Amino acid sequence: MAVFTVVSIPLLIPFLQIIFDESPRITNKPVVDSLGSLVEYLKYQVSNSIATEGKETTILYICGIIVLMFFFKNLFRYLSLYFMTPVRTGVIYDLRKQLFDKLLLLPLSYFSEERKGDLMSRLTGDVQEIEWSILNVMETLFREPIIIFGCLFYMLYISPSLTLFVFVLLIFTGLIIGGIASQLKKNSSLAQGKLGSLLTVVEEALGGLRIIKGFNAEHYQDTKFDQENKDYRNIVTRILRRRDLSSPLSEFLGIAVVAVLLYYGSNKVFSNEMDAATFFSFLFAFFNVINPAKAFSNAYYNVQKGIAATDRVNMVLDAAVTINESPNAKSITSFNKEIGYKNVNFQYQSGEVSVLKNINLTVKKGKVIALVGASGAGKSTIADLLPRFYDVTNGSIEIDGIDIKNYKLKDLRNLMGIVSQEAILFNDTIYNNIVFGLENVTRDQVEEAARIAYAHDFIMEAENGYDTIIGDRGAKLSGGQRQRITIARAVLKNPAILILDEATSALDSESEKYLQKALNELMQNRTAIVIAHRLSTIQHADEIIVLDQGEIVERGTHQSLIDLNGPYGKLVKMQAF
Repeated sequence: MAVFTVVSIPLLIPFLQIIFDESPRITNKPVVDSLGSLVEYLKYQVSNSIATEGKETTILYICGIIVLMFFFKNLFRYLSLYFMTPVRTGVIYDLRKQLFDKLLLLPLSYFSEERKGDLMSRLTGDVQEIEWSILNVMETLFREPIIIFGCLFYMLYISPSLTLFVFVLLIFTGLIIGGIASQLKKNSSLAQGKLGSLLTVVEEALGGLRIIKGFNAEHYQDTKFDQENKDYRNIVTRILRRRDLSSPLSEFLGIAVVAVLLYYGSNKVFSNEMDAATFFSFLFAFFNVINPAKAFSNAYYNVQKGIAATDRVNMVLDAAVTINESPNAKSITSFNKEIGYKNVNFQYQSGEVSVLKNINLTVKKGKVIALVGASGAGKSTIADLLPRFYDVTNGSIEIDGIDIKNYKLKDLRNLMGIVSQEAILFNDTIYNNIVFGLENVTRDQVEEAARIAYAHDFIMEAENGYDTIIGDRGAKLSGGQRQRITIARAVLKNPAILILDEATSALDSESEKYLQKALNELMQNRTAIVIAHRLSTIQHADEIIVLDQGEIVERGTHQSLIDLNGPYGKLVKMQAF
């Protein structure tokens, strides 16, 4: 496309020479070995055509060639866009996929420092900004310099002195636009960050509508959103004003230089230093520089905006994955002996107070270990370290005598079934929520797991049974029903190690009674780590570990700890009612 743009310019010279009746008579056919000889060859062909077929027919030929040139120019322009489209959409697809894959790969500690809305903004708004600001102008960034340099080369050939004005324009425009664009990048980064804050407010509002309405806090939340929205609007307004300045500014500078060119060039024509046709072709070449220069300056603006979005995306893509798999990691398909916590210390952030201090704990295969203590004592942290949601700060955790850091991460987590305090469900069918992540599972196995979790009856009463969509985070189900589905999910996995983090806390007393019986059966000959505030649910545990401020203060069976009348005994008395 660029080639046909440049080549079409010299074709105007013979056309204009005929119009101005300045067409020179050339009888000797020149040898084409340079740009100058190519122009002379064109003049020879025109001269020969005028001599043999007349001016009208020659003009008709020239017009046909010009139309043909512009046809090919626009054909190749369309083809360039046609073939760039799958490249552009493919890059965005790859980028979004890499970003989502990285989010799944990052450790939980990363998300404690980041806002969910801001991460959603990077996955959606920032990636979209890269497409609009960078990939949409990729052809411009490659095409326009070819056209500009091609036209400049032709203009230099025609008149170096006239071309000097063009260089002045381009340099001056570049300096002005470069200065404005540097501010554009900074403001674009602020805008994308503000959009992340805006999405955070929206996400929190949608997730907490019950509380917002219950506390009549609609006005407070609306004011908070309005302020974020207003700040975002003001930043984007500044960005668009700066960006929109580039086109009129470059056009004004272009017209100013055209006025100088017309005056200076016309004097050259009047003094016979240049013929009128050549001067007009020079002007046409110059106008072919202005539009690409404007497009290039706009593209430069857009790229600066896109770079700000790219930086924010790269902050996620380049984030350190602290939970790494050893290069020589071993496979593990079964749990045979014991789990050992050896002098385990843990801090969520370097320099913070230790959440766990010198934890030494052995969990034999087939035993049920209960962790009890006040909120913040470190119970859930002990459980989270086992599947390597976090890595220990000091000490080690071993399975069958081998540090869990030396096992393949996927194999390690395959050994475990986790039921958390919060029932985490997805906006999908009940069936898919139970099967979640498992392959080659039959319908009968799913239903059996639901029966063990006392979920089958209420599932069958639902509108479409196991194929019922449960809404965002299981909003269509009660708290007890949601928890029983998560327990059915763990039952179906049939793990070697069960981690139950307040698994029965969301159930009513009757459901808890039945479910506790089912869990007791499920835990027969199975290793389980149970975290519970309701001490009645763990009184049959093989060993109860009492934690206080990250340290083990008592351990033993239910009865032996009551006899000690220590911290555990006090907890039992507090719940005696």
